Amino acid sequence: EDNTVEEYADWVNVNDKYYDDLTAKVLGMGDNSTWKRVRTWSKIDEAANANSDYIIMEKLGSDPTAKDEYPQYSDSVKVHYQGRLLPSPTYPKGYLFDSSYQGAFDPAIANPTKMAISGVVDGFTTALLNMRRGDYYRVYIPYQLGYGLKASSSIPAGSTLIFEIRMVDFW
Repeated sequence: EDNTVEEYADWVNVNDKYYDDLTAKVLGMGDNSTWKRVRTWSKIDEAANANSDYIIMEKLGSDPTAKDEYPQYSDSVKVHYQGRLLPSPTYPKGYLFDSSYQGAFDPAIANPTKMAISGVVDGFTTALLNMRRGDYYRVYIPYQLGYGLKASSSIPAGSTLIFEIRMVDFW
């Protein structure tokens, strides 16, 4: 009655529909080098049938001279990243809930974040395990492979996570 906009109205259903629509779009592209659907690392030995068992990765760039080497689950990485929620009334680009740098990305001044691959949510881990040094991806993580149906800090329950990740190094 006071004209207040509910920022995350019917949020779980909005996120489910968004992710299902994105999955259908990617599957409809066939063999595409820019977009890929990747089964989560944590369901290797299980049947993965639901859309929520997969992340979607959109390649935004890469280092053409990079070796065809990928990190292991026990590795640590150096990455630049930004994490957003789906667009909402107040945040048309999606609420920015975390970032390893301020403002526009500038590789000359941005300091990459170091983290253990095993120390992040399943969807982020899956993305890192599928990136080479120099790769730059936009990664869509369904809430089931993120924080699930519980809120975490400024992230509402049932949120699809959208990350832009630049892989700098791993060891």
